[in-house]
Amino acid sequence: MAREIISERYLPDDRITQFITSHHVLTLATAMHNIPYCSACFYVYVKEGNYFVFTTDIDTRHGHEMLTNDTVSAAVSLETKIIGKIRGVQITGKVVKATGKEQQHAKKAYLKRFPVASLLKTTYWLLYPDFIKLTDNRLGFGTKLIWKKQPM
Repeated sequence: MAREIISERYLPDDRITQFITSHHVLTLATAMHNIPYCSACFYVYVKEGNYFVFTTDIDTRHGHEMLTNDTVSAAVSLETKIIGKIRGVQITGKVVKATGKEQQHAKKAYLKRFPVASLLKTTYWLLYPDFIKLTDNRLGFGTKLIWKKQPM
């Protein structure tokens, strides 16, 4: 039987952040003129600020779409054929092109995880989640841990 556990703390449940930090590729969904688009991006999660850092050029389709529409969704999943081990997160939030000090922090965190990216000239983006749902069948079939950003 599916269970939902909802939290509105500043930071997501540790089980959510542990899953996020143990992976490195997210599927990013953008949209323009009601036409959705998905792309795969390497990312690093910065727990202290509760945001994701990823890179892509502005002249890509999703880069252009993010400049036009900053509301995105993303997913990170564990590939497994074993139903009892299925885990994954779905995320919604706002994305911004990193600039100034944000860009310095983002670049430092990203290059620590992906040093080869230092060879690229790219744009750093920050995804600030407002909703994260972790489905984790190890906690019971269909169990979902849900985090929602606290209202300001």
